[in-house]
Amino acid sequence: MRLIAPLAFLAVALPVAAPAAARDKEAPPRPAQIQQLYNCRDIADPTARLACFDREVGELSAADQAREITFTDRETAKKARRGLFGFSFPKLGGIFGGDEDEIKEVETTIRSVSIDRSGKYTLVMDDDAVWVQIDTTMLPRQPKPGQKVKIKVATMGSYFATIDGGRTIRMKRDR
Repeated sequence: MRLIAPLAFLAVALPVAAPAAARDKEAPPRPAQIQQLYNCRDIADPTARLACFDREVGELSAADQAREITFTDRETAKKARRGLFGFSFPKLGGIFGGDEDEIKEVETTIRSVSIDRSGKYTLVMDDDAVWVQIDTTMLPRQPKPGQKVKIKVATMGSYFATIDGGRTIRMKRDR
């Protein structure tokens, strides 16, 4: 009898939880302009279908020129994600790709280095990203412009930076 109550709970809870989990993985809704263009495919009459395509492509072109809609491909979105690596931003409905495209680390080159009064480094990278040291780890050698840096995701919004394969320091993206 005691086994029936938990099983009954699961029978009720799983159908509710499963659609919510599936919904998180679904593609974002299509822009109205794209959906209207796709709807033209369902028109049986060839003349009406062509007229629909012509009308909707014209609307789509006008929306593109007015910058009401933007087109991108997976590679461009991946570059945008790489450029934003280190910043936290909300999930934007898959606008920069899905979880499978999530960037876990980047490799870049130091353009300039500065040290604050407490001995912490600020690194400006070739891609204009600015990273600031947030731990107190002392490096045996000061980082120099031109050195390679591998930055990867750590915990609690921080990142690990390894300079030329040396010691790792904890950093955060400043800008």
